[in-house]
Amino acid sequence: MNLNPHTRIYIAGHRGMVGSAIWRKLEAEGYTNLIGKTSTELDLRNQAAVREFFEKEQPEVVIDAAARVGGILANNEHPYQFLMENLQIQNNLIDTAFHAGVDKFIFLGSSCIYPKLAPQPLKEEYLLTAPLEPTNEWYAIAKIAGVKACEAIRKQYGKDYISLMPTNLYGPFDNFDLKTSHVLPAMIRKFHDAKLKSEETAVAEPVEVWGSGNPMREFLYVEDLAEAVVFAMENKFADNLYNVGTGKDLTIRELAELIQKIVGHSGEIIWDSTKPDGTPRKLMDVSKMERAGWKAKTSLEEGIKRTYAWFLENQESYKEVKL
Repeated sequence: MNLNPHTRIYIAGHRGMVGSAIWRKLEAEGYTNLIGKTSTELDLRNQAAVREFFEKEQPEVVIDAAARVGGILANNEHPYQFLMENLQIQNNLIDTAFHAGVDKFIFLGSSCIYPKLAPQPLKEEYLLTAPLEPTNEWYAIAKIAGVKACEAIRKQYGKDYISLMPTNLYGPFDNFDLKTSHVLPAMIRKFHDAKLKSEETAVAEPVEVWGSGNPMREFLYVEDLAEAVVFAMENKFADNLYNVGTGKDLTIRELAELIQKIVGHSGEIIWDSTKPDGTPRKLMDVSKMERAGWKAKTSLEEGIKRTYAWFLENQESYKEVKL
């Protein structure tokens, strides 16, 4: 399709960390006709409401950054919500967009769609080749269904529906709630709180972290993902599924030490090995995306520094998720 500054682009989930980064990037690139609705304005789980919205707004491009998300604890304690609500959200968006004649749809998923013990780094073709990680399989199954729905539309009708699978994301507007957040923002919050307590009591406050610290993880700054999404929107891709990441990982222990240094906490790090580690390693093979013409550019240290700076500026209003 021919894009121009006035193309009607709907970003589902535009208030979230990912959606807001995409919105800012699109604005910076000169797109002026962006459409966004809050969850109170439009309940994406409601099929009739979604259809009415599409009839009224008639978007030409749809970017699906809407989802119920959370870390290991949230996935473990609320499996039904993570499965069913994500299925409802994406099915309503994909099917309604298809029937409304939308030619360009970008579906955002997660690296957790790949098998728990898949060979590393994770290639797109490893999808559905072995069992998933049990601690987040509910979310993963929903996202796999979305990938396959987009693939089916692409295969059967030739529409440019593609799926981007980012690795672990972090950045401005992240969720810093300790019960529902992912590991990186949770660490920022923990080390910051411990630093403040240490300053109050003049005693170095320790920080407890789940697991052994041995699993390896890859992290992508959310502004880089936004660039990848706009790149995918503006270009015709040859395939339906692409990994988006840095292609570099580190241990959770190394991550904790890096965040501790950036925050300025000087206490002990205590590892609670009774808590689950999750998947031993999750490194993305990003060669397919790089061949398409896009590569991440923000280093982990620089991204964490920017994220912590944002956290400090927004402590009264940063996002917390309550389930």
